[in-house]
Amino acid sequence: MPERLADDTARWQEEMQRNAQRMTNFATLMLNPAPAVVGATPREEIYRKGKARLYRYVSSKSRHVPLLFVPNLGLSRPYVFDLTPGGSFIEYMTGHGFDFYLLDWGQFGPEDRDLTMGECITRVLPRMVRKVLDTSGAEQLSMLGYCMGATLTASYLGLEPESPVVSFINMAGPIDFAKSGLFGVWLDKRYFDADKVVDAFGQLPVEMVMAGMKLLKPTMEFTSRLNLWWNLWNKDYIDGFKALNQWANDYEPMPGEFFREWIKSFYQDNRLIRGELRYAGRPVRLQSVRCPVLAVGAKEDHIVPAESVRALLEVVGSTDKEYLELPGGHISLIAGRSAPVHCWPKIHSWLVEHDTAG
Repeated sequence: MPERLADDTARWQEEMQRNAQRMTNFATLMLNPAPAVVGATPREEIYRKGKARLYRYVSSKSRHVPLLFVPNLGLSRPYVFDLTPGGSFIEYMTGHGFDFYLLDWGQFGPEDRDLTMGECITRVLPRMVRKVLDTSGAEQLSMLGYCMGATLTASYLGLEPESPVVSFINMAGPIDFAKSGLFGVWLDKRYFDADKVVDAFGQLPVEMVMAGMKLLKPTMEFTSRLNLWWNLWNKDYIDGFKALNQWANDYEPMPGEFFREWIKSFYQDNRLIRGELRYAGRPVRLQSVRCPVLAVGAKEDHIVPAESVRALLEVVGSTDKEYLELPGGHISLIAGRSAPVHCWPKIHSWLVEHDTAG
């Protein structure tokens, strides 16, 4: 009985200390709401085309095959992959010796309304691939696409079967849009007219992006605030929350013609997996992709369901292909607190295994 009383007293004292720290940290957040420091990993810009930028990150370069990371175009900013020191996918990969390159598509305005998916797939991506090879001195590279970036990369590989890409990772990227979940229902051509949106606004407005994300999971903001309160005594948690919350509210518009095709050709007509896409007069054939392929889905992904990601393995011509389904949601898969445990080491191991120059 005395031991139990001592344990209860210790827990009570610990909770009182945490409550005091919560109030101190809460006051700091309210009275001194300094922006989070993000994107701290050293890098250099090595190429630009239009608004797109190619960045190379400093590393020991012990791996011989460089890695090109392709994120979303529009919607969100890519600094989520270099969020905070110790919580950065880019920092992790460069720390493990990868010659790491990031394609930043840029921040778009009304002047970019005529940018098409065809231009991104047939002109921007091939140039970025060549610049990675020129800068690194390598003859081959690996590509990792996240979300829409994986769909664009898969389209590029299906169009260029002789590309110098020795391995491809699809990280939460939709391939079969018949399995695209609630977004697929909302964007069904019977209910959603992409032409009217583009003709009215010239682009996908930020407000529409924000509304769509909030409607997918209406309780997310409440849950995140509740979790913040319970962890408000923990400075590391607060720093991570501030950085992720800053990113989560930093939405970007999408160029009008790009958005029109993204909705009509992909979500509504599912032309990628059906083999009906054509760019520059040539077909996009996923079965012509023969390099090793890794597809990674998230169990709780409500933006890109795991089934849509896994579908890539059903259509590529690769004999070396693997699917991983990991804990987490669309963002936490690669940028959350569990990512360094569940995701990053597996990406690292798979790439090392397929580093043909190693």
